[in-house]
Amino acid sequence: MPATAQKANLGHIETPASRPPLILAPSIEGAQLCDQALKDATITQLDDAYALCRRRKQNGAPAVRRLLDTLEPGGPRGQVQVGYTLTLQLLALYQRKGNQWAIDTHRIDEQLSLIRDIDRPVVLYLAADHFDSVGPLTDDLLANPQNIMALSDGKPLTLGYFGYRIAPYTLRTDESIPVNHYRYEALRTVAKRVEALPAKVQKRIFAITLAGELHQMFPDFENGMGTYQDIHVTDYSPGSVNDFRAWLSRKYGTIAVFREKTGLDYADFGTIPAPGRDIRREHLANFGEHYDAFADGMLPFSGWLSDPQHQVQKLTLYVDGQAAGAVPRGLNRLDVYRAVEAVQDPNVGYRVDYDYRALTPGRHVAQIVAESASSQYAVAEREFVVMGRDQKSISGRGKPLLSLKNVKALAGVQTWLDLPKPLQDVYYNPLARDWNQFRAEQVRGFMAHFYQVALDAGLPASKLYSHQILPRVNSSWNPQLFAADLTLQGDLPWKQGINLYGGATDSDWVRQFIAAHHITDYGVPEFNPQQWKRKGAHLAAMQSQYANGARFISPYYFSVVPDRFKGGASHGVNRMELGPKNPQDGSDQFYQALITFAAR
Repeated sequence: MPATAQKANLGHIETPASRPPLILAPSIEGAQLCDQALKDATITQLDDAYALCRRRKQNGAPAVRRLLDTLEPGGPRGQVQVGYTLTLQLLALYQRKGNQWAIDTHRIDEQLSLIRDIDRPVVLYLAADHFDSVGPLTDDLLANPQNIMALSDGKPLTLGYFGYRIAPYTLRTDESIPVNHYRYEALRTVAKRVEALPAKVQKRIFAITLAGELHQMFPDFENGMGTYQDIHVTDYSPGSVNDFRAWLSRKYGTIAVFREKTGLDYADFGTIPAPGRDIRREHLANFGEHYDAFADGMLPFSGWLSDPQHQVQKLTLYVDGQAAGAVPRGLNRLDVYRAVEAVQDPNVGYRVDYDYRALTPGRHVAQIVAESASSQYAVAEREFVVMGRDQKSISGRGKPLLSLKNVKALAGVQTWLDLPKPLQDVYYNPLARDWNQFRAEQVRGFMAHFYQVALDAGLPASKLYSHQILPRVNSSWNPQLFAADLTLQGDLPWKQGINLYGGATDSDWVRQFIAAHHITDYGVPEFNPQQWKRKGAHLAAMQSQYANGARFISPYYFSVVPDRFKGGASHGVNRMELGPKNPQDGSDQFYQALITFAAR
């Protein structure tokens, strides 16, 4: 059937007529592989294939066009249009020349030639975060501690992600730091090359996402995002600690005010440490050194509740028998979706961060209570202990509610409380609260600076988006490890690009978050529902983003790399390779849904 007929027969999306088209811009692995290298079976190494294409001055436009024409035959049209995401890793653009590193402008032009040769909208991703680690420059950068975030013991992190090297580059903005010099200079150079493209080609650039997922780092990057016991965070490098002390000076004004507000005794701001020692395991010279996942005064209560018949209207946290607030529900728990066959929707997580600072030292009891048809049911109960700075607590136990019937008495309901552990002890340190605030401002500050460099280099503000992670949508994650919250507001100069995976792709919690933070004109630079149990989940997820105002969605990911280059290794990332023959993570279903959705 001709493409135009497909468009007509599949109807339209119920949205205002003034709404611009939604761009589906999939990420494509191997986008620079030319046909000659793809067809030459004697080439068995991927690097050799790329080298051949560079020598022949050929790019991957033919293969990319074939892929995109499969998703939307006949070119972009209608209310949903297929383009693609083009990724430029800024630090990978450098090559050594003698004892210096110089930008390979030919490499930039090779990448940008895809925009010239493919007449479809493109999202240009200018990456400069910890994943920008494949180029030869990275080894030099990692050898200089000035470039790297440090743990509290002063050591840098050695990290990987499913075999991919991670480089925990600093979030300080000073351009005299080598990694920043290289990042900003590459950004400026790319901006000039983009500006040199013909006007018709420049118009194909629908959006430009900046930097990548910016956040603080932590050990065990693949699996440690939900760690709460014995946590280790960044950035304790000397420059970062000095920045923290300057931040404290600006916040409090005088050391006398600091002492009054915190109850901590330091001679001056220059002697205040960045908290990084756990009082349970390490000797503290001053209580201000204490740091753990609860030291900022917040204690998370989180878990999951599956209620397929929608019998539970709300969840409430009670502490010592008194209502302490609603418990948000509908957060992503892809881990539960994978592990429990009966769970058909990943959005079964719940979480509330309880401010325990006003409680007296001693034992307290918390309860999660469900309301269903005007009756109350017990979901979970946990004792915790508020400790004083002297590590002593008052004996006794808070008064719980009267005994309630368990929520599992409701048909089909399953539930589990993950946090906190029984009798979790908590020590509030106001300096730890300041440290977490500073770390969040450090993340926002780098994004703001990177955006300003892009703007000053001539990239248009109307096209500039972030490319950011949303840790709080996953109720089992520890958002303190990331410290990314301040980059996710609606009052920032850049447009929001928010990566969504699993249940977050179609989530009431995400919709409420976007509305509460006044986020408009946003994009989704990485998008994959990762589901296979319910038919229609992928179409519903894309439709929900359209209805909510997303300007583009970047499905993650397609590949035009032949199998002979990939090897036999399977890991968590390539489960998401989209195509008709990959059932893992529902990738085949997502592929078919994209074709259907693009026809609208």
